Amino acid sequence: MKVILLQDVEGLGKAGDLKEVANGYARNYLLRRRLAAGATPTLLANHKQQIAAQQRKQEKLAAEQNRLAERLAQVTLTFKARVGRQGRLYGSITSQDIAAGLRDAEGLTIDRRLIDLPSPIRSIGSYPIPVKVAAKLEPKITVNVVSQAEEEAKKAEETEKAEEAEETEETEEESSAEEEGK
Repeated sequence: MKVILLQDVEGLGKAGDLKEVANGYARNYLLRRRLAAGATPTLLANHKQQIAAQQRKQEKLAAEQNRLAERLAQVTLTFKARVGRQGRLYGSITSQDIAAGLRDAEGLTIDRRLIDLPSPIRSIGSYPIPVKVAAKLEPKITVNVVSQAEEEAKKAEETEKAEEAEETEETEEESSAEEEGK
């Protein structure tokens, strides 16, 4: 006898599965306990529609996960941290910090438990960190940890160069204006 399972039955199948079972098993156990219903043409048609809808839903979810994985593979996060001797951080960068960085920088909300960071980052460097998007999808984001003091020094140097460039432009303009006046 063909039946459609209404609930999960251990050793037989999951809810929504179409199964061929013995007549006595169906009548005496499955139907009496409302674990299954007889496979009528109407129920079979509904079952096929549910399967098709479920497949479309899974395909849509897989496409979203692939897009997210491609986007995550291109992400590079930079964290500025206070550094002590030998490049060791005061504190550490955790999966929660990385999740917050993704949310702030990229607008992506990723659960911190999906970020596969075996131990917190405690030193300066560049680290590839896998993120579990789906069962076989683990794109790696790049996390750069830099010294806060070095970054401030670079910014000061860039600002200084920009100011020097402006001053040289002004002196060039003044000298060209003087030459035109002569």
